[in-house]
Amino acid sequence: MDFTGSFARFENGELYLENLYIAPYEKGSYTNVDPRRKRKLLLHRHELNKLRGKVEQKGLTLVPLKIYFNERGYAKVLLGLARGKRAYQKKEEDKKQALKRALEEL
Repeated sequence: MDFTGSFARFENGELYLENLYIAPYEKGSYTNVDPRRKRKLLLHRHELNKLRGKVEQKGLTLVPLKIYFNERGYAKVLLGLARGKRAYQKKEEDKKQALKRALEEL
C-alpha cells in the first residue's frame, strides 16, 4: 500500500478515496482492477455531513492515515484532516533544501 498523494473527496454526497495504491493480487487474472481506482468509503450520514462541513468551510483536505482490518474482516480507514502549505511556506522549504544540497556538494 502506498499513501503518497492519496486523499478523500466528496462526489454526489458520497466520500471516495482516490489515488491510493493497493497492489493487485498476484495470482489474479485479467479481472484484476486498477490499483489506483476510486474506492467508496461507507460512513453514516451524520459523519459525512460533519466531515463535509469541515472540508468546505475551513479548506481542509481528508487524507488516509492508516488502513487496518477489524475482527470481522472489514477494512477500516483512519482519515485525518490536513491543511496544505501556503506559498511562502513552500518557498522557505525550497530555500532550505537548496542550501542543504549546496552544503552537501562541498
